[in-house]
Amino acid sequence: MSYLCPLCQQPLFLKERTYKCTNNHQFDVAKEGYVNLLPVQHKRSKDPGDNKEMMQARRQFLNGGHYQPMRDAVCDLLTGLLAEHTMVEGKSQTYSQLLDIGCGEGYYTSHFANALSHTKAQGGVKVVGLDISKVMIRHAAKRYPECDFLVASSQRLPFADAQLSAVVRIYAPCNGEELQRTIKDNGVVVTVTPGPRHLYQLKEGIYDGVKLHDVPVEDLPGFELETEHSVAYPMTLNSEDATTLLQMTPFAWRAPEALWQTLKETEQFDCEADFTLRVYRKKA
Repeated sequence: MSYLCPLCQQPLFLKERTYKCTNNHQFDVAKEGYVNLLPVQHKRSKDPGDNKEMMQARRQFLNGGHYQPMRDAVCDLLTGLLAEHTMVEGKSQTYSQLLDIGCGEGYYTSHFANALSHTKAQGGVKVVGLDISKVMIRHAAKRYPECDFLVASSQRLPFADAQLSAVVRIYAPCNGEELQRTIKDNGVVVTVTPGPRHLYQLKEGIYDGVKLHDVPVEDLPGFELETEHSVAYPMTLNSEDATTLLQMTPFAWRAPEALWQTLKETEQFDCEADFTLRVYRKKA
């Protein structure tokens, strides 16, 4: 996977273990195998993104398989999309480069890379995970050496124009104009957002009278919504996983002590998972 310099937007070239541009900006590959393309002047804090505790909580919960049905549904979508051949200006275009934005500790990225290695796309599929958290990326690169990982901002993607074939975003924000710039014509964005009933039982412990809201279609410049469907199923969690789930959600800041105590003492917590999956295709 090739990258652009985050300081001058010139191509970076890898020599030994250092990425370097023609303006002599240099970025070393860490011993774990990732590269940090987030200059200090682009940071909003000293250590942006999730910290070590959040990383451990997320990894523990995901390794329990609780979000596996959603992961597999996204993977099935990507497998079909990346195996397609479309005609662009009379030439056959093969999907081959997938970016996982907000990849965290690499749980989804690794699964996509392993599954997509068996697709029929000519030349295979190169998968790269991007996150703003160096803690997350360090652990991802160490655990999943089959993937490329980089620390970078989703607001300034370090990729050339029309370089990417597809982008997957699971809960992750991004700059829509950057997606339009970096994705090829007829390329796709696959998004996952919480559905109306996602974690409904957790919300009941926080809010009086939980209201169900529709999931608005995202306005991505230059893209059209192609498909949409939901993945919904019940989860049965033990006390530790239920507490971890609350910890890794935005609800943690609002959750009363009574809810934390209930989750710590329960033997079984039944909770709904509800995800909305959408595919947006870039107009040619």
